[in-house]
Amino acid sequence: MTLANETLEREVTDLVISTLNLDVSPEAVDPEAPLYREGLGLDSIDILEIALVVSKRYGFQLRADNEDNVRIFGSLRSLSQHIAVHRVEC
Repeated sequence: MTLANETLEREVTDLVISTLNLDVSPEAVDPEAPLYREGLGLDSIDILEIALVVSKRYGFQLRADNEDNVRIFGSLRSLSQHIAVHRVEC
Protein backbone atom coordinates (compact mmCIF):
# COMPACT_ATOMS: atom_id res chain seq x y z
CA MET A 1 0.00 0.00 0.00
CA THR A 2 1.33 3.42 -0.92
CA LEU A 3 1.64 6.32 1.51
CA ALA A 4 -1.13 8.13 -0.39
CA ASN A 5 -3.45 5.15 0.02
CA GLU A 6 -2.61 4.85 3.72
CA THR A 7 -3.29 8.56 4.17
CA LEU A 8 -6.63 8.30 2.37
CA GLU A 9 -7.60 5.22 4.37
CA ARG A 10 -6.87 7.07 7.62
CA GLU A 11 -8.84 10.07 6.36
CA VAL A 12 -11.84 7.87 5.50
CA THR A 13 -11.64 6.16 8.89
CA ASP A 14 -11.70 9.55 10.64
CA LEU A 15 -14.57 10.67 8.39
CA VAL A 16 -16.68 7.60 9.23
CA ILE A 17 -16.00 7.91 12.96
CA SER A 18 -16.81 11.62 13.08
CA THR A 19 -19.86 11.39 10.81
CA LEU A 20 -21.45 8.64 12.88
CA ASN A 21 -20.12 9.82 16.26
CA LEU A 22 -18.68 6.38 16.90
CA ASP A 23 -17.05 5.79 20.27
CA VAL A 24 -13.91 4.16 18.86
CA SER A 25 -10.40 5.38 18.13
CA PRO A 26 -9.14 5.27 14.53
CA GLU A 27 -6.30 2.98 15.61
CA ALA A 28 -8.80 0.43 16.91
CA VAL A 29 -10.55 0.08 13.55
CA ASP A 30 -9.49 -2.85 11.41
CA PRO A 31 -9.53 -1.55 7.81
CA GLU A 32 -10.43 -5.03 6.55
CA ALA A 33 -13.34 -5.54 8.99
CA PRO A 34 -16.83 -5.40 7.52
CA LEU A 35 -18.58 -2.05 7.84
CA TYR A 36 -22.10 -3.47 7.81
CA ARG A 37 -23.35 -5.31 10.91
CA GLU A 38 -20.15 -7.13 11.95
CA GLY A 39 -16.95 -5.11 12.33
CA LEU A 40 -18.06 -1.53 12.97
CA GLY A 41 -21.66 -2.68 13.31
CA LEU A 42 -23.17 -0.15 10.93
CA ASP A 43 -26.72 -0.36 9.64
CA SER A 44 -28.23 0.74 6.34
CA ILE A 45 -28.93 4.28 7.62
CA ASP A 46 -25.29 4.61 8.68
CA ILE A 47 -24.16 3.48 5.22
CA LEU A 48 -26.47 6.07 3.65
CA GLU A 49 -24.94 8.82 5.83
CA ILE A 50 -21.45 7.71 4.83
CA ALA A 51 -22.42 7.72 1.14
CA LEU A 52 -23.70 11.30 1.46
CA VAL A 53 -20.64 12.64 3.25
CA VAL A 54 -18.26 10.82 0.88
CA SER A 55 -20.13 12.33 -2.08
CA LYS A 56 -19.78 15.83 -0.67
CA ARG A 57 -16.15 15.45 0.37
CA TYR A 58 -14.78 13.67 -2.70
CA GLY A 59 -17.00 15.04 -5.46
CA PHE A 60 -18.65 11.94 -6.86
CA GLN A 61 -21.88 10.08 -6.14
CA LEU A 62 -22.26 6.73 -4.47
CA ARG A 63 -25.57 5.57 -5.88
CA ALA A 64 -27.97 3.29 -3.98
CA ASP A 65 -28.60 1.23 -7.12
CA ASN A 66 -24.91 0.49 -7.79
CA GLU A 67 -24.56 -3.27 -8.05
CA ASP A 68 -21.04 -3.00 -6.55
CA ASN A 69 -22.23 -1.48 -3.24
CA VAL A 70 -21.68 -4.71 -1.31
CA ARG A 71 -18.03 -4.69 -2.39
CA ILE A 72 -17.58 -0.91 -2.04
CA PHE A 73 -18.97 -0.84 1.50
CA GLY A 74 -17.42 -4.19 2.40
CA SER A 75 -14.75 -2.55 4.54
CA LEU A 76 -13.00 0.77 5.11
CA ARG A 77 -10.20 -0.40 2.85
CA SER A 78 -12.53 -1.20 -0.05
CA LEU A 79 -14.38 2.10 0.42
CA SER A 80 -11.04 3.96 0.46
CA GLN A 81 -9.91 2.17 -2.69
CA HIS A 82 -13.15 3.11 -4.44
CA ILE A 83 -12.72 6.75 -3.39
CA ALA A 84 -9.10 6.77 -4.63
CA VAL A 85 -10.26 5.75 -8.09
CA HIS A 86 -13.36 7.94 -8.38
CA ARG A 87 -12.68 11.12 -6.41
CA VAL A 88 -12.64 14.40 -8.23
CA GLU A 89 -9.53 16.50 -7.67
CA CYS A 90 -10.24 20.15 -6.97
